[in-house]
Amino acid sequence: QVQLEESGGGLVQAGGSLSLFCVASKRTSSTYVMGWFRQAPGKEREFVAGIDWNGGRTYYADFVKGRFTISRDNAQNTVYLQMNSLRPEDTAVYHCAARRTNLVLTTAASYGYWGQGTQVTVSS
Repeated sequence: QVQLEESGGGLVQAGGSLSLFCVASKRTSSTYVMGWFRQAPGKEREFVAGIDWNGGRTYYADFVKGRFTISRDNAQNTVYLQMNSLRPEDTAVYHCAARRTNLVLTTAASYGYWGQGTQVTVSS
């Protein structure tokens, strides 16, 4: 079992930046693939970015490529999501997720561990 806790959300104007953090309750290196998903009101949860066990491979949804960067520090059991050039349509609750197999998948059902989420609001 691993517990995840996100932080770093908030209110920002369009064009601004935010950094999200996800701290795991146990060592995640070489054990868990990590992902960020988001869910806006009335919409399904969607994949944003993922990173493999050692951070060597990253994957992004098309709508965040070039704007968001996912990274991890296994020594700190922490995953980061740097979000730049934010848009109003990026407004959502952002969730951190983990899965055991070293394959980054983009479906929410593929991840067995989830944090409660952190709200990101981008004003126009």
